[in-house]
Amino acid sequence: MKIKKVLITIVIILVLLLGLGVATWKIMNSRTFQFFGGIVNRIDTKEKVVALTFDDGPTKEVDNILAILNSEKVKATFFLIGSEIKANQEETKKLISAGEEIGNHTYSHNRMVFKSYAFVKREIEETDKLIEEMGYQEPIQFRSPYCKKLIILPYYLKQHQRKNIIWDLEPNSYPEINASSKNIIKYVVDYTKPGSIILLHPWYDKTGNSIRTIKGIIQGLKAKGYSFKTINELLEMGKSK
Repeated sequence: MKIKKVLITIVIILVLLLGLGVATWKIMNSRTFQFFGGIVNRIDTKEKVVALTFDDGPTKEVDNILAILNSEKVKATFFLIGSEIKANQEETKKLISAGEEIGNHTYSHNRMVFKSYAFVKREIEETDKLIEEMGYQEPIQFRSPYCKKLIILPYYLKQHQRKNIIWDLEPNSYPEINASSKNIIKYVVDYTKPGSIILLHPWYDKTGNSIRTIKGIIQGLKAKGYSFKTINELLEMGKSK
């Protein structure tokens, strides 16, 4: 009888631990919830506005990306990695000189979970400092790598009155969509909503799909009546509602 009770207790504990693990995983990856501070994956609006954002980098692809944006007269938001800024300072300055918006994507692109407060602080503040040293003077928004967050990162952001800017469209993360530029363009154009935040990863894409899709996405959304905003502009629109 005692053995049976012990076994039942063990099973209950294991079930509770499994449930806790699942809940932790869901919170860690959620695009719409975090324990502290604000998390933004799109803004609630009926206006046909959208933000085009790029993660990681910068790399030598800066000229190619800027050429497309300039030809379409669109400004985007670039969430840059601190270590890449340090290694590619001229590329960073080109983005700033072109009037693009720069965001903070941490220094090392580590998953920001199960990290110390000191680690989180260093990752964000060192990257902020580098961005400012490159000559950027606008408000710097933040995006956590891989959307990962749990307790410490949101707590830091709340202390510093900053939001975690995520996304609601991420075509490069789905292999069947990312397989061709045509698929990426169709997916984004079909599923964009007013206030959407689009995420692309063009910097290290050896296939070239992401860069080839930029013009197609912009033109496809313009044809549907959308205009493009930076993240700061989108957030200002959200405040006014």
